[in-house]
Parts: sequence; C-alpha cells; structure tokens
Amino acid sequence: MYDYLLGGTDNHAVDREAIDRLAALVPQAVPLARASRAFLQRAVRHLSERGVRQFLDLGSGLPTQGNVHEVAPQAKVVYVDRDPVVAGHARALLEKSGRAVFVQADLLEPDELLAQAARFLDLKEPVGVLLVSILNVIPDARDPQKMVARLRDVIAPGSYLVLTHATSRVRFEGAGRAPGGTGGTDRTPREIRAFFGDFELVEPGLVHAPDWRPDRPRLVSEPSLPSYLLAGVARKDDE
Repeated sequence: MYDYLLGGTDNHAVDREAIDRLAALVPQAVPLARASRAFLQRAVRHLSERGVRQFLDLGSGLPTQGNVHEVAPQAKVVYVDRDPVVAGHARALLEKSGRAVFVQADLLEPDELLAQAARFLDLKEPVGVLLVSILNVIPDARDPQKMVARLRDVIAPGSYLVLTHATSRVRFEGAGRAPGGTGGTDRTPREIRAFFGDFELVEPGLVHAPDWRPDRPRLVSEPSLPSYLLAGVARKDDE
C-alpha cells in the first residue's frame, strides 16, 4: 500500500482500493507519504556525503520508489520489517542489488534485529539508522522509547539516527497530548525530540519535513501539509 501511496507499481488491486479509500477520507495521506520519502532521500544523501557507507532501515516496508539502496548505491543497506508477505516480495526485488538485504524481524526486539543485521553490516563502524514514518504507529504501551534508547546505546560513535513522526501538536511549548484516546502515538514535538536522547541534532534540527535541507526554495504557491510531519537527523558524538 505504501508503494502505491508513493506512485509505484509494486502493489495489488486490493492495495490500491484501500489507499483510494484512505485518501478520500484523509486527503493529506498521499502528500505526507511523499514528503516523508523525499526527506528520507535527502537525509541519506546528506549522510553519504559525510562518509556513512551503511544503513539500517527499520520498519521499511517494501524497499521501492527511490529507497535507500537507490539513493546510496555504494552503501550496504539492511531493510527490516516483520511482515512476511513484504519480506517475500522485498527479497525478490533486492535479489540483484548486491549491496542490500532484507531482514524479517520485529523492531521492538532490537537485540535480535541487530544480531541479524550484523551478518551484513559492521556495527563497530558508523551506521545510519532510519526510523521513517514508523514510530508514530507504535503506541507508548509498546515502549518504543526503550527500543530507540537501545539502538542509541549500541550503534558506533559517528552514527546517525534519522526519523520522521507525524503529530497534530506543532508547538514545543505544549507538553500535553491531543485529546481523543490516541494510545500514545500523537506525540508532542518535545516527546519526539526525546527519541534522539543526547545525540546532537544536525541543522536545522527537528522541523517540518519539507523544511529539512530542501533541494530548492519552497514556492509561495506550494500548499503546506495540513498535518505536521516532523523530521530530524542526529549524530552520536565520537567517544
């Protein structure tokens, strides 16, 4: 379904029908998905320019439509998702890539997924860890904060954490949640910033995704996304 949201062709009729219904109910779904993918591409290029040669994409879904291994073809890439159907399709898609693999694992079990990733990546060297449009669908009851903290602890100095997170709370001053029983997924910017721990945010910090190092100035006529998608990249300092 995400492939169809991004304008791809690796999808089925049932996927297209579901997304068409979603888009009718939530018109911002398509522009949000595409803004998230565009940010991922800019972030991967930025890290590549700084010498990062390996990436760990968690909750990746199907690795299509300008994904990490296409943006950084010289890098090693491990995609991680727990969906067995996605895993089957992804492995077929990546069969000829040579430098990208797919691991079926639950990102809420970081030690297990890191053990699998370590078969392909050198985790003693810097790695770009990508959590793009995934944390906002994991409720606090599943403790994604603990998972991300574990990743921060394990990855090597010089590594980067990249994430996006949708939110309806766009001001850092407010600490409360939006009403309506979201189950702990509609997090405030302050709560989203906490996922980075003590990592140093790369300029311009945690911002609206289209504003993170855009490829070109935004035009006045371009509509703003009706919901906020916050995005940021942070670096683990050398020890």
